[in-house]
Amino acid sequence: MTAHILLVDDDPDLLQLLSMRLVAAGYRVSAVGSAEEALAQLAVERPQLVLSDVQLPGMDGLALFDQIRAKHPSLPVILLTAHGTIPDAVEATARGVYTYLTKPYDGLALLDKIAQALALSAPPDELASEAWRAPIISRSARMAELLTEAKMVARSDASVLIRGESGTGKELLAQAIHQASPRARSPFVAVNCSAIPEALLESELFGHVKGAFTGAVTSHRGLFQAADGGTLFLDEIGDMPPALQVKLLRVLQERSVRPVGAAQPVTIDVRVLSATHRDLDAAMAQQQFREDLYYRLNVVTLTLPTLAERREDIPLLANHFLQKLAAKYQKRLNGFAPDALRALSTAAWPGNVRQLYNVVEQVSALSTSPLIPLTLVQRALRVPTVEVLSFADARHRFEHEYLVGLLKMTDGNVADAARLAERNRTEFYRLLQKHGLTPGLFRADGSAPDAAVAD
Repeated sequence: MTAHILLVDDDPDLLQLLSMRLVAAGYRVSAVGSAEEALAQLAVERPQLVLSDVQLPGMDGLALFDQIRAKHPSLPVILLTAHGTIPDAVEATARGVYTYLTKPYDGLALLDKIAQALALSAPPDELASEAWRAPIISRSARMAELLTEAKMVARSDASVLIRGESGTGKELLAQAIHQASPRARSPFVAVNCSAIPEALLESELFGHVKGAFTGAVTSHRGLFQAADGGTLFLDEIGDMPPALQVKLLRVLQERSVRPVGAAQPVTIDVRVLSATHRDLDAAMAQQQFREDLYYRLNVVTLTLPTLAERREDIPLLANHFLQKLAAKYQKRLNGFAPDALRALSTAAWPGNVRQLYNVVEQVSALSTSPLIPLTLVQRALRVPTVEVLSFADARHRFEHEYLVGLLKMTDGNVADAARLAERNRTEFYRLLQKHGLTPGLFRADGSAPDAAVAD
């Protein structure tokens, strides 16, 4: 895959010249004339590098760098500067700009700096293989930035705390980090701390020896030992009981576990990733979560966006799930009707990606046609299928139903029906003709109608 460079310069001639030079060097280039346009472009697609002039109309290149650093901390920025702004550029370099070049600059030197920045910001195999993140389906700029940070942190053994609402895919991200790490060939073990009873959680994590407690008829290797050499993912760490938090902190500090009932600890080599949907800052303030454990686990924080914050991914995810579920239910499912896809894309999604999968599974199971209709999507979303009529259509429907009711009530007798409606017979006949109603059809004795009012 060709590296993508975002080029920012208010000089149209220089912008065109630089674009041509970079394209000739094999890069894909997006060229904009201002910092504001650059930020708009970044919101749509994240490049691998930003190359910007310092002197720009409106927001200058240094302010642009500050905005990029705040939102995309791993994105390298190279500044092009005139001699008069060199001190500013030097100061920006100290703040994190990858490098700066003074005008007029040497074209080969620029290409060399770009190549160096790209090499540092991505491992050699990143452009060649994205297998590590294959299960994460996304094309949003927000997720692209998150995955770039995940790829970078995967190379180290730093503990990572993954934050995000339920259903956003925290375990998938943890698996991706493991697959991108040097531990990829070793075990990945996941445990949900809130799903195991407190009395069993210590034994599950740390193991136990035979006879350690009633029912311990054999020795049991805990999950830390099962993950030795690999990665242990502690999901919903915020729900871990306080007593176990102390023991977990000791394991992380000493790199060893003591199974329940054992006399000696067992050395382990495990990288710990953890996740939570809880506000751990509030939990610490309420003394429900240990501050020292928090800082041990939270060396790096990655925050998954909600599905509502990455709506551009909804059609992609929905069709991906549909293809998988078509095989499961042995059906030919080709996609969603346009209005059904719009309904999915605009829904609230409080349950995030997990809820989307459940909705797609329900419509896959119930669909009788290759194209999923709106009605099935609304049913799965529990959206009432309210028909909104114009005033004229609603009035016409009411009149028709009202006249039918009167004719049924009066056994097809027009005089009686007109009297109940407080209308003269001539006007009532016009209404019947307007709605194509024949009074004789409503007679209970089944006798032939007097005259057909309708065509």
